[in-house]
Amino acid sequence: MLRECCLSHRNKFSQLQNHKKIVTRFAPSPTGFLHIGGARTALFNALFAKAHGGQFKLRIEDTDRARSTHESIKAILEGLSWLGLEWDRDVVSQFKRTDRHRTVVQTLIDQGAAFKCYLTPEQTQALRHQVFTDGRALRSPWRDKDPSEAPQSTDFTVRFRAPGTDVALIDEVQGGVRWAGKEFDDLVLLRADSTPTYNLAVVVDDHDMGVNHIIRGDDHLVNAARQSQIYAALGWKTPVFAHIPLIHGPDGKKLSKRQDAVSVGAYRDMGYLASGLRNYLLRLGWSKGDQEYFTDAEMLESFDLKGLGKAPSRLDLNKMNSVNAWHMKRTDDAQLTDLLWSRLENRNDLRTDDQAKAWVLSGMRVLKERASTLAELEEQTYFLLRSRPIEMTGKLAKVLEGDAKARMRRLTEVLRKTLDWTETALDHVLDKFAKDEGVGFGKVGQPLRVALTGGAPAPNISFVLAVLKRKEVLERLKDVID
Repeated sequence: MLRECCLSHRNKFSQLQNHKKIVTRFAPSPTGFLHIGGARTALFNALFAKAHGGQFKLRIEDTDRARSTHESIKAILEGLSWLGLEWDRDVVSQFKRTDRHRTVVQTLIDQGAAFKCYLTPEQTQALRHQVFTDGRALRSPWRDKDPSEAPQSTDFTVRFRAPGTDVALIDEVQGGVRWAGKEFDDLVLLRADSTPTYNLAVVVDDHDMGVNHIIRGDDHLVNAARQSQIYAALGWKTPVFAHIPLIHGPDGKKLSKRQDAVSVGAYRDMGYLASGLRNYLLRLGWSKGDQEYFTDAEMLESFDLKGLGKAPSRLDLNKMNSVNAWHMKRTDDAQLTDLLWSRLENRNDLRTDDQAKAWVLSGMRVLKERASTLAELEEQTYFLLRSRPIEMTGKLAKVLEGDAKARMRRLTEVLRKTLDWTETALDHVLDKFAKDEGVGFGKVGQPLRVALTGGAPAPNISFVLAVLKRKEVLERLKDVID
């Protein structure tokens, strides 16, 4: 976990870019699962904060009550926890801070930086159409009217008085960015039902949470311009922004929920390790030379904003498999066995007793070298976990026809008398048996493999014997012979 690896980095920097302590945040909307792009954003924010002894905070932007659900919040929290991204302090609910948002809006009104707008929805729509036709930003006629002219018993919104001056930002990824002041509407801060809009709520929440570095998708770049105007109007220090390109699918297009696996849960279910996915997401849009594989400690040691690129990244399952395979090889055998067992809990067609788990654990050092994911590891262990007797039909049954069954009977007696039950010794036993039988090794190895594995993928046949142990090997051979 990142928390466990950050202790040695906690005092690495006491100041960065004139901020006393780095504070970042991840602020998802609870309208579905934890998106793979959101997970990468959370990872970058967590790494940057932890690497510099700062704080990584979590805020749920749940002001859209019609779309926000408890199930989505639970899925997001579980996804972050599974991925190993631990946040500091309690989760902040944006919805519960509505009174604070309204108070700040009143401050802006009192300062003249915001005003009440009495345009009806129909008038607003007509005005929006007109300014679009004219190629100019929306300016409400109420920005210059006296409040005493306000109609009685009419709903109103509160709009930000667009300053009209150009906006310039230095983004840590995009570089210098400038917008013409004439491009910005009089932004709605409070809707007619007095609920805050996104840009207002985000500014207030980030300020109150002490957030001073914001790493997020570049689809929010123009929001940074709007938000910087609100920061300036309130006299608050603007955070450091770093807007990262979005993740694209293998075809170079925006990720499609219908065509691509886009949730963290989907990759967990596909058998990827949390450590593997962290490493892969790190390299989607960030680099340090040619290094591809990172431990958590190396991530914290290496991550900085300078390594973030401007070009969109593409999901590459082959690369993801390669990264995950690297992490599987370095995962403790017992831990990997436990992770595999959690996938097998509901499998009624396999043996999942203590003896079966012991077989898998004893063979894990070899089995994990042959798999890129837990799903592939599950296939690799299938030969150990098959329920007996193993059904022999079709091509499998033909392998055991003729003199093969009699040869297996003779091999059974040899194996029964074998004292040294190690992989190397069993190799010699099988080679000698084939020579004594006057046949090539295939005449021994192929029927033996079918008898013990039912044709399932398996490593070297001597390894299979060594892992299953003498008792199970003899019983599986007896099933075939009888």
